[in-house]
Amino acid sequence: MRIGVAGVGRIGSFHARVLSQHPGVARVLVTDPDQARAAKVASDIGADVSPSIEAMLGQVDAFVITTPTDTHADLLRQAADAGRPTFCEKPITIDLASTDAVVRHIQRRHAVVQMGFQRRFDPGYRRARELVERGDLGRIYIVRMSGHDPHPPHDDYIPGSGGIFRDFHIHDFDIVRHVIGQEVTEVYADGSDAGFEVFARHGDVAAAVATLRFSGGTLGILSGARHDPVGYDIRMELFGAGDSVVVGWNGRTPLKSLEPDGPPPPERPYGFFLDRFEQAYRDELHAFVDVAAGRRANPCPPEEAREAIRVAMACDLSRQLHRPVRPEEVE
Repeated sequence: MRIGVAGVGRIGSFHARVLSQHPGVARVLVTDPDQARAAKVASDIGADVSPSIEAMLGQVDAFVITTPTDTHADLLRQAADAGRPTFCEKPITIDLASTDAVVRHIQRRHAVVQMGFQRRFDPGYRRARELVERGDLGRIYIVRMSGHDPHPPHDDYIPGSGGIFRDFHIHDFDIVRHVIGQEVTEVYADGSDAGFEVFARHGDVAAAVATLRFSGGTLGILSGARHDPVGYDIRMELFGAGDSVVVGWNGRTPLKSLEPDGPPPPERPYGFFLDRFEQAYRDELHAFVDVAAGRRANPCPPEEAREAIRVAMACDLSRQLHRPVRPEEVE
């Protein structure tokens, strides 16, 4: 199989390397507006450089999109028109109307698109989903999610990111639906610039909270921050009638217990997202190779990304209006 990778920044170059090492991939092609960077990545992993997206789609059997968010919609349409199975990093777009337009285009073309929500492939989240499906946790009363980035994004990134809920917490909105098997029916959200004036200048926040109500009666609590001085911290806690469990708690979790008999502080906290989710990223790319080859069902179709962005937009609206919002209000 020949696979093309569009965009070879940090995550794109990682994906290209993973694919180049896959026994089922005979050839990897890369392209990037920065041709010097594309050439360097290609040289490092033994790939070929394609001069353009159009040329690449004519040479490959499958396509991977890791370009900036504002390019995803056009590239997804091109790939669907070319009939190439496609993997696309989240999100499709940062608003619902344009997301729906792309999803309809994909559906009309009967195209195969796997969205990049890597937490679905993390062992902890997979185990949590299994326990919920088997009923081992009983009725889920509350699910609590935390997400802390170690460093705020670059100032130039903020205006086009869509904000903390669409850019960062979209992963939480996807994985919580996936794990507990319920839909979000109402949200109440708020946020603060946390002293980072650049976020306020662009109508964004650096610290965020939200409560969520789910279709099965479960309640959710979400908290997030763009700056954690200790490290990268992503957790999910599930409290049920049968048991209570946590995902993301181990010797590298950047959290210090103040109890005299508590666990010791982490010696090597997670530093960034690839540090925490490297194996999950590998596994989702391996799954995509199987999806593109027709060996397995799509684990994350674009309709799933559509639901996650809808919840994120509801949180944005709630923060603006200072009231509870149902996701259908952003339709």
